[in-house]
Amino acid sequence: MMKVGIQLYSVRNHMAENPMDTIRKVANEGYRYIEVANHNADKDAGVGFGISAEETKALLKETGAQIFSAHIFPLDPAQMTPILEFHKEIGTKYFVQPMDFYKDKDETLRKAEMLNKVGERCKEYGMQLLYHNHFHEFQHFGDETIFELLMKHTDPELVKIELDTYWTTRGQQDPVELLKKYGKRVCLVHQKDFTKGYEAERDLLASVEATNDYVDMDRFNRDVKPETFTEIGTGIMDIQSIIDAANTYCASEAIVLEQDYSQHDELESIRISMESFKRFKGVEW
Repeated sequence: MMKVGIQLYSVRNHMAENPMDTIRKVANEGYRYIEVANHNADKDAGVGFGISAEETKALLKETGAQIFSAHIFPLDPAQMTPILEFHKEIGTKYFVQPMDFYKDKDETLRKAEMLNKVGERCKEYGMQLLYHNHFHEFQHFGDETIFELLMKHTDPELVKIELDTYWTTRGQQDPVELLKKYGKRVCLVHQKDFTKGYEAERDLLASVEATNDYVDMDRFNRDVKPETFTEIGTGIMDIQSIIDAANTYCASEAIVLEQDYSQHDELESIRISMESFKRFKGVEW
């Protein structure tokens, strides 16, 4: 049975205003299994927002929450010692490569080797590196997708998976089949929902594959519409089947809410999703 967790990117605007109070509010909504998002790791070795390890530990004790995972960017194996030291002190288990882009097969293989090196550094500290996907990793370079190349050319003990099921569907993939395929290599599942009425726009990969385009951040942001994201249980995804597959085939400890966009205030959004999570079988919070 998976725990229900939250990626704090879901409440990033509130975090920017008052990170400590936001974490208190997130925990009060029932999300006590927390994944942080630090996209400035070259300047801040911790959880982001200038919060010290001592402040983090005190806040976790106060709220009864735990930081089990961290999205860290940039990931540079030569610059990771202070980051690893911080997260070892607060008890983080997983390090995650949150996003990357790939021009061709050669670059993909070079980045796979970099992931192996980062995974080795994480292992030295008793942590596990995970790779988090978006839709563009399912672009083909030859007969294989970027995702297949990354998984093939990384050590499965050093680099495991945080499968984002929403993005897999937008990359022409069936998340249940991917959970079956990669099995115990999947340690965490990321979940959001796709908005009903936008089915015709669900496939983001077709136009990329048709012209063999390079998906960089500009292209990614141009293609993605905020209105195609909705709260758990309010869209068209078969989330119960995803939970069932993860519990059956994978070593997934948690299903982690990552709400990229919402039509609601962020705290109201995560409240709606938690109420839906409570109706699913096979999860606990």
